[in-house]
Amino acid sequence: MASIWQRVSDFLRSPQGRKLTEQVKRAARDPKNQQRVKDAVRRLRKR
Repeated sequence: MASIWQRVSDFLRSPQGRKLTEQVKRAARDPKNQQRVKDAVRRLRKR
C-alpha cells in the first residue's frame, strides 16, 4: 500500500493534479484572496 505522501505526489503529477495546481496558483495571485488569508492569519494569531 502506497503511503499518503506517495499518493499525493502521484496525483500532483497527473493531468488533474497539474490542472488543480494551476487553479490554486491563480487563486493565490488574486489580491482579494491574499487579503482573506492575511485576515485569517491575523485572527489565528490573536487567540
